Formats: sequence, C-alpha cells, structure tokens
Amino acid sequence: MAEAAEKKSDDITVECSETSAVVRSVRVEVDGQRVSQAFDRAYDGLRRGARVKGFRPGKVPRSVLERMYGASMPSEVERTLVSETLATAIERAEVTPISEPDIDAESPVSGEVFRYTARIEVKPEIELPEDLSAVQGRRPEVEPPVAAVEAEIEKIREHHVKLIEEPEGTEAATDHVLTLDFEGRIGEELFQGGTAKGVDLRLGTGTMVPGFEDQLMGVQAGQDRQVTVTFPEDYGPAEISGQEAVFDCQVSAVRRRELPDVDDELAKDAGEFETIEELRAKIESDHLAEQERASERSLHESLVESLIALTEFEVPPGVVERQLQGQMKQMYDQFQGRVPDDVIQQQMQRMQEEGRPTAERRVREGFLIEKIVTDQALSASEPEVDARLEEMAQAQGMEVDMLRTMAAQQGWLPAIEQELLEQKAYSWLAEQATIEDVPAEAEEDSQTQA
Repeated sequence: MAEAAEKKSDDITVECSETSAVVRSVRVEVDGQRVSQAFDRAYDGLRRGARVKGFRPGKVPRSVLERMYGASMPSEVERTLVSETLATAIERAEVTPISEPDIDAESPVSGEVFRYTARIEVKPEIELPEDLSAVQGRRPEVEPPVAAVEAEIEKIREHHVKLIEEPEGTEAATDHVLTLDFEGRIGEELFQGGTAKGVDLRLGTGTMVPGFEDQLMGVQAGQDRQVTVTFPEDYGPAEISGQEAVFDCQVSAVRRRELPDVDDELAKDAGEFETIEELRAKIESDHLAEQERASERSLHESLVESLIALTEFEVPPGVVERQLQGQMKQMYDQFQGRVPDDVIQQQMQRMQEEGRPTAERRVREGFLIEKIVTDQALSASEPEVDARLEEMAQAQGMEVDMLRTMAAQQGWLPAIEQELLEQKAYSWLAEQATIEDVPAEAEEDSQTQA
C-alpha cells in the first residue's frame, strides 16, 4: 500500500493514500476560518428567508436562529464544504475518479478544522500478456442454412393458409379447424375463462386442456358435444387447478386447411419478390448474415474469456455493484407488467445473490477492451459512423437523414462510436490470438454445458 502524500494550500490540506490498487483514500482538512465563514453564509441565507414572530424579515438575530435551527445547520454546512472543496482535493491528490466518491465526514463546528475522507475508485492498471497468441478463440463455422430456409418457407405458407369449408356431414379429424362456442362449469358454477364464442380451434395442436381436443374428434358442423376434462394440478388459478370441468360445446363449422404451393405466387404474396428463387435467396442471405453475426459474437466472447484468464487485475467493487444493479433494472424493465410482481422480486433477489460473477466478468471485459482501444489508439471516423447509421436505418426501414437527426438530438452518437471502437478492439485481438474454427453444433453444446 502506497504511503500517504500530503499537499497543503491556503485553507485546505489534502492527503492521499492507496487503500488498494483501485481505491484511493483522500483525506481533506478544511481550515477553521473557512468553516466559520461557511456557517456565517449559511445563517445569513437562513436569515433572509426566515419568518420569526417579533422580528422583521431579514433582521432575526443569529442567536435566535441558532436556537431554532442549530441542530440541522452542521449537516448543511458539511454538504457545502464538501461540495466546495472536493474537486480541488481530487485535483491536488492527482487521482481520476471513475465513480461518485463515498464521503465519510465529521460534523463541522464553527471555528474548528473540518475533516472528511473521500473514498475514490480509480481505473485498474492493466498489463496485457506479452504473447497474445496465448489467447484462445473459438469461431463457429457458418453453414448453408438449408433447414432454416425450408422452415421459413413453411412459416410463410402457414401465414397464407386458406380455410376451406368441409361438405355437410364431414366428421372432424386431426388438422381440421373447428369454429365453436363453449361454456365450462366446475360443478354447477361457471368459472372465469371457461366461456368463449367463435373460437377457431385446430385439432391435434394441444392448445387446449389435455383431453379437450380428443373428445371433439368426429363432431360435425351444427352439432353439440359435451367435453369433460380435469385441469392439471399446476394449471392457472388455484380455484380450477386439479378440478374436473364440463364444457358444453356448439360447433358451427368444420374446415380443412389448404396450404399454398411453393411457387412464384407464394413469393409475390410474401413481399416484393417475383420468383420463389428470389424469396429463397433472400431468406438464405438473411440467415447467413445472422449466423455470421452470431459466430462473431461467440468468437468475441471466447476471446475475452481467454484474455480474462490470462490477465490479472483488481476491479473496483463499486463499478461491479453498479453493473449488477444495471442488470437487475434491465430484468425488471423487461418483465414488468408481463410477470407477477412477486415472481419478479424473487428473480431480482436471486440475481442479487448469484449475478455478481457475471457483473464482474462484464466489468473486466469493459476494462480490457478499453485498454486495447487506448494502447492501439483506435478511433471511429465520421465515415464509419455514417456507414453504421446507414446500416441501422436500413434495418429499421427509416431514412438515414432522419435517423442521423434523431441520433444527434437524443445523444446516440457517442454510443455508436463506442460500438465501433469495441468492434475494432475485438478484431485487433482476434488478429493476435489463436483462433480455432469449430462446428456450430459443438459450440452450441459447449455453451449449453457452461
């Protein structure tokens, strides 16, 4: 631990010591005369606004103010003195804070020296490995997305499916779509969510309670049928979980599904395509681009994991805590209104207890990438920022000038520049590291096991 360094000037004395590699303790002493002046100013300000019976505004004696407000005045003076001197103290201590300092202060007394200590977190000093070829990266291979293309084509066909009315007397079977009304009872009572009208139900999909669809097999349009099911023990509200329910169903239509052919007409229906070959090519291109992005993300993650293992440095605990709180807020914002609040709170508590290693890992990654950016003097040029804006505009279907204006007005540009710098840092690291190309399935398996 470094020895304390003391610096005196005028009415404050600053002493800085190294608490740890990433924490500095800055001890500040404020001259008693300045403390008295701070009390004087505080009481003068109070006098101007005080309304005390028997005294004209602005003429209340200090002795009266001290009796009335003396107990709270030291706290106000403390805030004032810290606010007035902290920046100077930090400058004289020659430290660069990376977060708001924690202040531990004595209660000031007029005419006496006021002392406080600022606990300041600073960036860690990082030495990258001399031989960066020791950094190991795994790049999942990008393969032709044949199955993904066919699956996407099937989704498009499903989106354009036609429902054809079956002839009278047709008995419903798997894949038929029934239009029905139903009314459900537990005992003799209707229950919430058990009644609906005009519902389209595709038989064989398992979308209803187990057993419901099976008992509608063979029904014809215009027929009624009674269905009896037992709700699973963990099904929805407690009042229906595990209960037997009887549904009176009226079937108004039985229709078959007719999927469109995979041809040029389907391509035209799907968008601005003239042929099915154009549609397939666009789907394949999109999937290949996503695979490439996913491959790069996976490579970057493996490179950073390897670099973290090879680079020892202490991380500021306050930065880790802020990262953890940020993760928790992100989770809360994501699920608020969609998940019961008690479930969210349970997950928040779990993250508070178990999420710190992830938070620390992200903080380490941030410092390492920043180190590479600084050491290699990486920068993001204006044309590169413009190209990224054009890419974003195209993805969002916006005019690039409109997006550029929004980015300037809402302060996105620094974030875009930071994104570009990080990409350059990852690319530089990949050039130095040892990269292994692996099958995509193997990489997915390794991540699942991790």
